[in-house]
Order: sequence, then C-alpha cells, then structure tokens
Amino acid sequence: MKRAHFKNLLVGALALLMSMTTLASADDAKEAAIKKDHKLIEGTWRIKTLEVNGNKAGDADASKFTVVNGADGTWSLHSEGNEVAKGTSTIDPTQKPRTIDFMPTSGQDQGQTLLGIYELKKNTRKLCFAPAGRNRPTEFSSTAENQHILVTFERVKAE
Repeated sequence: MKRAHFKNLLVGALALLMSMTTLASADDAKEAAIKKDHKLIEGTWRIKTLEVNGNKAGDADASKFTVVNGADGTWSLHSEGNEVAKGTSTIDPTQKPRTIDFMPTSGQDQGQTLLGIYELKKNTRKLCFAPAGRNRPTEFSSTAENQHILVTFERVKAE
C-alpha cells in the first residue's frame, strides 16, 4: 500500500513539475514576443491616416504628428516638432488581435489607461484604441458609435 501511495505522489509531483515547466516556457515565449515587437516599434513614426469617431482627418493635418517609441514601451507624441503628450505602453503580441494599453503621463488623458489593438509590420503599423474608460476594440474601425481612434503610421527613415 505504501508503495502505491508513493507512486501516486511521484506521478502527481511529476505532473505538477511538467505543468510548471510548460507555464514557464509559455511565459518565456510571451516575453520574447514582447521584446521582438518592442524592438520593431522602436523609432520615429509619422501618422499617415487618422480617424476619430469615424471622422477622417485630412492627410496634411495627420502628417503633422509623429510618435517616438522607445524599446522599453515609452512613447512621446509630437505635433510639428513639439511634444504634446508622452507615456508608457504595454503590449501583448500573443493575443489575437495583438493588444496594447496606453498610459499617458502628460498631455490629454494623463493618468488614465486607453485600451487598444495593433498590427505591426517592418515599416508600417496600425492602432485602434478606445477613449479612457471604454472597452478595448475588437476590430480596426472608427465610427461615431464606437468612438474609436484609428491610426496608421509609417516609419520615418533615419537620415
């Protein structure tokens, strides 16, 4: 009887150890994906298109804005070269669609969290986010009803 009890304990301990290893490797994979996307996001990006509440901004107005992203999740928004907001963001590239949370530390919405989603390619990216206090978007759309902000960016080439 004692041998059977010991065997059951051993099997249970091994199962627990294997599940912990699986969780650790899943966490490692998530961290690697986050680092990879932060590295791709790092740099200066010019806004190419901007829609707020379904209203599209003119191309000339949209292109006045740039965002500078750090590899650590920091960002700053500039209008014609002047910083108008800055903050931090957290991303989860393992979600479908990928998720991003913005926490402005200055400027509009300071101290609040804005929930969004993103797509990322080498030199282009797309963001869709909701105003503070609203649910995370599930698709890339901006309408008067959902009040989302939809932005597309292109990377500014280093000179």
